[in-house]
Amino acid sequence: VQLQASGGGLVQAGGSQRLSCEAATTAAFIASIVGWYRQAPGKQRELVATITRSGTTNYADSVKGRFTISRDNAKNTVYLQMNSLKPEDAAVYYCNLGLLGSNYWGQGTLVTVSS
Repeated sequence: VQLQASGGGLVQAGGSQRLSCEAATTAAFIASIVGWYRQAPGKQRELVATITRSGTTNYADSVKGRFTISRDNAKNTVYLQMNSLKPEDAAVYYCNLGLLGSNYWGQGTLVTVSS
């Protein structure tokens, strides 16, 4: 399953940014759990947020109340709305699709937060 992420870039601390990730396969997207992970330099990749096909969401404690994950099954797209960004949110963000025990990753999109 191919995933195409977009929306990264440079943003000031306290600002907002929205990431998008589109899946190439409709059936796979609709049936899957999708989410966002991030990896900062020198750190392990970590979970940011996930959303099930029914809309149940899960967030890392560090982003609760600031980030919102959503999905549009008609567009095969998952979004991550990031508000009140902090310098520690800077990372490469990866979208992920979990389906039938397999994980698929997008190419990553870089988010830089200036203080």
